Amino acid sequence: MSNYHIKHLEEYFQVYRKSVRYPEKFWEEIAEEHFLWRKRWDKVLEWDFSKPEVKWFEGAKLNITENCIDKHLFSHGDDTAIIFEPNDPEEEAQHISYNELHRRVCKFANVLKGKGIKKGDRVCIYLPMIPELSVAMLACARIGAIHSIVFAGFSSSALATRILDSDCKMVITSDGSYRGSKTIDLKGIVDAALEKCPDVETVLVAKRIDSDIELKEGRDEWLQPLLDEAEEDCKPEMMDAEDPLFILYTSGSTGKPKGMMHTCGGYMVYTAYTFKNVFNYRTGDVYWCTADIGWITGHSYIVYGPLANCATTVMFEGVPSYPDFGRFWDIVEKHKVNQFYTAPTAIRALAKENLDYVESRDLSSLKVLGTVGEPINEEAWHWYNDNVGQKNCPIVDTWWQTETGGIMISPLPHSTPTIPTYATLPLPGIQPALMDEEGNEMKGYQVQGKLCIKFPWPGMARTVWGDHQRYKDTYFSAYENKYFSGDGALRDNVGYYRITGRADDVVIVSGHNLGTAPIEDAINEHQAVAESAIVGFPHDVKGNALYGYVILKEAGESRKHENVRKEINQLITEHIGPIAKLDKIQFVSGLPKTRSGKIMRRILRKIASNDTGSLGDTSTLLNPEIVQEIIDNSLNN
Repeated sequence: MSNYHIKHLEEYFQVYRKSVRYPEKFWEEIAEEHFLWRKRWDKVLEWDFSKPEVKWFEGAKLNITENCIDKHLFSHGDDTAIIFEPNDPEEEAQHISYNELHRRVCKFANVLKGKGIKKGDRVCIYLPMIPELSVAMLACARIGAIHSIVFAGFSSSALATRILDSDCKMVITSDGSYRGSKTIDLKGIVDAALEKCPDVETVLVAKRIDSDIELKEGRDEWLQPLLDEAEEDCKPEMMDAEDPLFILYTSGSTGKPKGMMHTCGGYMVYTAYTFKNVFNYRTGDVYWCTADIGWITGHSYIVYGPLANCATTVMFEGVPSYPDFGRFWDIVEKHKVNQFYTAPTAIRALAKENLDYVESRDLSSLKVLGTVGEPINEEAWHWYNDNVGQKNCPIVDTWWQTETGGIMISPLPHSTPTIPTYATLPLPGIQPALMDEEGNEMKGYQVQGKLCIKFPWPGMARTVWGDHQRYKDTYFSAYENKYFSGDGALRDNVGYYRITGRADDVVIVSGHNLGTAPIEDAINEHQAVAESAIVGFPHDVKGNALYGYVILKEAGESRKHENVRKEINQLITEHIGPIAKLDKIQFVSGLPKTRSGKIMRRILRKIASNDTGSLGDTSTLLNPEIVQEIIDNSLNN
């Protein structure tokens, strides 16, 4: 029996039991069965969560691009690796074969080497969803450079923070990007960011929107002429399994973003294995994940996971609403997509539109539907199941994180019976634990607590780049010998898991994890603002939206208030990006605080959610009278 592809529920339970009883043997067999290693490992696993230190396939040598590209060339070289679907439906799609992808990656890798990039160097990639993005990341991996991809919706300030934190030598960007009917000046954003980043030596610029940009002499160069001159072959750098592959930043509840560092061997094995099983991918299928490669979903399930399985993966440059709300379904019909993976936010937005957008398209090619980024609500699940899947496509509601590298809890199509809002069962090798407030693991069924993982898995991040103590404090200090996910969950009477939300001050907005502290820092820079507090509240499209409570230094007339609201959101856009803008801003005379000065965000969340009937005892607050004042002036009234 092959452990690599699970085919039914009985087999899942057999494989899962084996993976928990003999985890090292289980992952060793997976690694031996499917992957190309240049040198075998000396030891499958060494770990100590108290340090925390985890090493998988230690001593093994490999290059992930050989497993994602070279390995397929002999028998599948002419098969399509990437379908690029542009923003404009009138622009022709690109079908990039594995042979062509190999050629492009090698050329790009040689350009990088020609610019002095070598193994271990960090390269920042700030590109829209165009083929150069996937080629650039694979080119970095080819030569052992560590890629740090920044979502091309982040501001210059957010970009600069990430470039400085990982000490990048090079930035790869484009003249601009298309987003629906708009264009975005990416090069201008990079230029502004690099005013704070003097150590960046080179900026390579892909041409996408043909805009008139300024090239800084000695630093900036157009990419295409360099590619035209580059050699078509590049020998892959041999990497240790535990060498860094990439850094990807995720929002923290406090302080600057955390640069999660993933390594070559374990990440490759885990993303490939989970992709194959969660999406039930078969040779010849066309798979489409609508995420941006700037997020972990794009890393793992647009590029590395699919390509390691010789899949055909779709990259979409545009948005679901352009030129109309049928765009997703046009693409499914056009490319005969078999597996479709998107965010609940997108599903909720599309569900609000005329059903004709879905019903007028041929979606009969679909076999598996997936959701990612946050738990999907029941109403959206049923709309997705009934109208997109025609009740014929299992929905995989996947739970995982930037830190985990790959999917952790999910149904397996045609194997796991699904229940709306439940991520269902852990994947093989994943050992969840629900913890109570005293730090004890809750055994059995019908329990709810903080979601932890009590045994390492190959895809997990190894550290926070440059700050291992922060990695330990954030993920391994709350519960002894366990990884703490920061999420709450419940386990029902059959062992299914349902994610109940964040346990810290991170709010998931449209599938993006947004730390409240950096947003508050941005607001507090406004000259009129004395203090602020941000919380999430339910939103029928975004899942959650952001509600800001702001104390002004001086009370002003309502007209001035409206200007301050606009200026606050502008500051947030400049510091973080438009994804973090506040939907509601309430000006208050004070914030509910404990006697030690801690803001009681729990109360503010209740008020923002219009749930003021269960605020609990507020008499012990430093200023209990402020609670009623905030309720009386709530923007929900």
